[in-house]
Amino acid sequence: MNEQPNLSYINTLSGGNEAFKAKLITIIKSEFPGEKDIYMKNIEAKNFKESAENVHKIKHKISILGLDKSYKAADDFENNLKEGSMVGKQDFDTILKLITDFLKTL
Repeated sequence: MNEQPNLSYINTLSGGNEAFKAKLITIIKSEFPGEKDIYMKNIEAKNFKESAENVHKIKHKISILGLDKSYKAADDFENNLKEGSMVGKQDFDTILKLITDFLKTL
């Protein structure tokens, strides 16, 4: 996919308000690891419906971090999970790692 997470959308949303920007980043950094862990447990247990719901939640963070192509891949994976298929899991797991690594730099 070759795209990198960024703060462009957060910068636009915050309109130069550094306190608001910091709050958004703090929320993402606090929520993402838990959402990722729940997804991992559900996917390991092959709970497709729950996994699809987890992916849906995580998609919002993918979007906020400016990952347009990754959002599409996550959307496709979510739909596949709803059909009982894990096609797209590898790409989604790569996206999760990309975001995890990026959040460590903030």
